[in-house]
Amino acid sequence: QVQLVESGGGLVQPGGSLRLACAAPGHTFSSYTMGWFRQAPGKQREFVAAIRWSGGSTNYADSLKGRFTISRDNAKNTVYLQMNSLKPEDTAVYYCAARPYGSPSSAVSEYSYWGQGTQVTVSS
Repeated sequence: QVQLVESGGGLVQPGGSLRLACAAPGHTFSSYTMGWFRQAPGKQREFVAAIRWSGGSTNYADSLKGRFTISRDNAKNTVYLQMNSLKPEDTAVYYCAARPYGSPSSAVSEYSYWGQGTQVTVSS
């Protein structure tokens, strides 16, 4: 069982930035492809970004390219999501997810492990 712990959410004004972090303590973090997803009230969970276990490739939701950046630090067992130029429609609970090896898939069903989520609210 892989435990994932997200942090970094909060309230930010439109146009602001946040950096989310997801830690996976005590596991072979470098063996897992990591993803970020989000879910707004009344909507389905949607893909945000993913990064291959080796860090060699990334995948982004088309609508978020250029504003969001995913990265990982295997030495710290942590994956990050840098979010810039935030908009009210980015308001959601953001979830970290992991799958053993594999491609940086956008499919919810491909990920075996999930964090509890962190709330991001973009509002003035």
